[in-house]
Amino acid sequence: MVTLKAENFPKLQNDLILRAARGKKIERAPAWIMRQAGRYLPEFQELRKDHSFFEICRTPELACALTLQPIDRYGKLLDAAIIFSDILVIPQAMGLEVLMVAGKGPVFTAPLETPEDCVRLVENVDVTKELGYVYEAITLTRHKLDGRVPLFGFIGAPWTLMAYMIEGGGSKTLAKAKSWLWKYPKESHALLQRITDIAIEFLVGQVRAGAQMLQVFESWGGELSPFDFKEYSLPYLRQISTKVKERLESEGLDVVPMTVFAKGSWYALKDLSESNYEVVSLDWTIDPTYAIEMTNNKVALQGNMDPTALYGGFEAIREIATRMIHAFGKDSRHIVNLGHGILPTVDPEALKVYLETVQKVSTEIRK
Repeated sequence: MVTLKAENFPKLQNDLILRAARGKKIERAPAWIMRQAGRYLPEFQELRKDHSFFEICRTPELACALTLQPIDRYGKLLDAAIIFSDILVIPQAMGLEVLMVAGKGPVFTAPLETPEDCVRLVENVDVTKELGYVYEAITLTRHKLDGRVPLFGFIGAPWTLMAYMIEGGGSKTLAKAKSWLWKYPKESHALLQRITDIAIEFLVGQVRAGAQMLQVFESWGGELSPFDFKEYSLPYLRQISTKVKERLESEGLDVVPMTVFAKGSWYALKDLSESNYEVVSLDWTIDPTYAIEMTNNKVALQGNMDPTALYGGFEAIREIATRMIHAFGKDSRHIVNLGHGILPTVDPEALKVYLETVQKVSTEIRK
């Protein structure tokens, strides 16, 4: 296959989410879904059965195909695509082996146990060499989308990635990772900075390749106390948004809107709204009225229906979605999503009902 270049992309036909992120007038709330290219789709399962998870991530044609699946299925009900990849590609680039194990999720074969183990990490990561497959997937997908919707790039935030690198996978307590913060604060900051430097380079590269929005996933933000969040998460989230935008501007690239999603960090909403991101994503435990009050219309708000509501039946979905749209209100900069990623056993028709409802109701309240 001929490698396409990050130039002469098809003209964008739907800029609704870009306008919402930048605080411009919108006729309805745009919508997309975290993990929209995911296991709940039968077409995803069909493609996945012949390939391993990270094989798909590393094969631009396959990553592109999965990225397009929900856009092809739901058509004008979705206002953005997000590149099929994984937050753990950064730890892989740093030299750690990560396997995706059925029934368990990501597993690090040799996690970091003490700061001495950091000698196993690659000293100077060549981001383009190690993660260029993501750039290729983004460029290919921009062309294949044919301008239908904008394309998100993304990363995992430094604290979340550090936690995975130490825990060796998912954890209910994050006891190993959090103990580093207290036992080895200096070394923890050093590791967080190493991850941050790579993250900045990686995000700039994604925009260079064609990404039109960026999201930073601080999936384990809510495992930190407010004090520890301000010490070990927030400074690096702010460094990423500020330095990425400085780099984009200096390179003459589009300074794209950026979203931060710190799941569970309800106490940090005000700080996050003052962190140089255009959008703050909310999990389902946050009342939209409270979020609007805390952020004072400084940012667009994204979210936030409970993902498990999609199991509640079509009538319940319509009722909950309608209540959510009214809670954000007709004058808000609201981007519809779920409060976290869509779950793998959801009926695709249930998501369709959600998307149809939010599109209809958010249009009606703006008339």
